[in-house]
Amino acid sequence: MIGRTPANNPELAIGSTDSAKMITRLLDAWTKDMSFALDRLQQLNQADPTGRLTRHLDLDHVGAYGHSFGGAVVAQFCHDDPRCKSGLDIDGAPLGNVIQSGVNRPFLFLLSDHSHDVGPEVDRIKADIQSIYDHLPANARYRVEIRGANHFTFSDDGALLKSRVFRGVLRVFGKLSIDGRQQLGATAFCVHTFFDRYLKADGQEPVCTSNAFPEIQTPK
Repeated sequence: MIGRTPANNPELAIGSTDSAKMITRLLDAWTKDMSFALDRLQQLNQADPTGRLTRHLDLDHVGAYGHSFGGAVVAQFCHDDPRCKSGLDIDGAPLGNVIQSGVNRPFLFLLSDHSHDVGPEVDRIKADIQSIYDHLPANARYRVEIRGANHFTFSDDGALLKSRVFRGVLRVFGKLSIDGRQQLGATAFCVHTFFDRYLKADGQEPVCTSNAFPEIQTPK
């Protein structure tokens, strides 16, 4: 049995270090977790004791995506581990040395609507995204925004918000302006078209471009 330690559990680290060091430690731990998972899959692909996975995994076409802090981890993972062939950051603020050196493979930033967000922290995040974007392959880099989307409704939460009163309150405070199901549909469309192109070599459909989702736009 493996016990819980502050190294991978932020709530256990509070009070033992400052938040910046905690975030750096978590980024490193989560990034290494992803590489560890790939290491294990490679072992199982070579010789699975059950025989179910042996020579059945295509580990030459590995993509990664994550939301929020998970998206930041994906960017750093694709920077660190060459086995990542393409990556997708869903509304995650970049962290780590990937900000300075970027990623040398296809990458997509899928963002919520930040058109009304202001302040030094917002400016820093935008600058960090721009820095990574500038280092991406010119023919395989994407940065799109879902107009009216909220950071917390990239998951099923947006589609499950059935209360008209609750949704109305969120809209009043500028936290929700797009139907949650529409946001999920736009998100799924971007994820599928991106990985279809760069993992399956299926370029039939443009990445993140469809008349069915006019809210998907390139931020200015």
